[in-house]
Amino acid sequence: MMGMEKWFTSDVLAVYAAVFVVVAILIVVRQRLRAAVTAGPSRKAAPSPELASSEQQPDREISLGNAQTIGRRTEQDDYFASAVTKVGTLAVLADGISGVSNGRMASTLAVTMFSREFLKLDDAGDIPEFFHKASIVSNRAIMEQLGGAIGGTTLVAAVISDHRLHWGAVGDSLILLFRDGEFLPVNSKDTFESVLEARYLAGEIGREEVSGNPMKNQLTNYLGYGGFMSMEIGEPIPLEPGDIVILCSDGVYDALTEVEMEEILMQRMPPQETAEEMIACVERKSYKHQDNATVLILEH
Repeated sequence: MMGMEKWFTSDVLAVYAAVFVVVAILIVVRQRLRAAVTAGPSRKAAPSPELASSEQQPDREISLGNAQTIGRRTEQDDYFASAVTKVGTLAVLADGISGVSNGRMASTLAVTMFSREFLKLDDAGDIPEFFHKASIVSNRAIMEQLGGAIGGTTLVAAVISDHRLHWGAVGDSLILLFRDGEFLPVNSKDTFESVLEARYLAGEIGREEVSGNPMKNQLTNYLGYGGFMSMEIGEPIPLEPGDIVILCSDGVYDALTEVEMEEILMQRMPPQETAEEMIACVERKSYKHQDNATVLILEH
């Protein structure tokens, strides 16, 4: 995430660096929550922190891929993980607020808490409650550990269970569904721009007042925020064969156009190759202020 200009500063508490280790509850637990920090731009992400896999693996046809780059930042504040249990497949991505010392901690802690709560889940019918509870627990944990410094993180999470996409989101990271050669938007962004867009559609302001507002990229909701109530939780989306679910931080969609992303996805490479090519395209742009960029790909 971009620096301090990108986040909503009211009621923010801060955070001392702290990293949780996921407590595994299912039969087979593998803990690989390792920091995906690189010394410089890296096309291929560090091995995904794959948290768990159970003996039962429904939706086995789901293939995953991931990649990230540190961009022009000095730290990698994006963090992600995936897990497979009897309930389904989880992919979760958090983008810590850059420009402060606690961005990495906040994103790592949020992903850890979401992953831990997912491992407790026994019934697909409880997935919406999982999203709600995990967001509350994560927000509380971040705020409790911070103690006055500035910090926070976005988070998007997707669970594919019984051929349906369940999702939750907070902040400005995105979940996209690629079907039949085009994107179907899933979540909305928690930014002031969304507020302005609503006012524009209501006829209250003009288009130029939306595009020209210097505060449009500020976050209106995120984890680590005193006013946080819950994340956006959507209705399950039935998936079709060949559907591709994309989770990405703003470092990806700010660098690549929708057409560029579509062209990569249309090549129908394996998900890992798709993710790597998307990040390679970001790096080829060589933007002076390139943010951390992370993408997770799930092919149904």
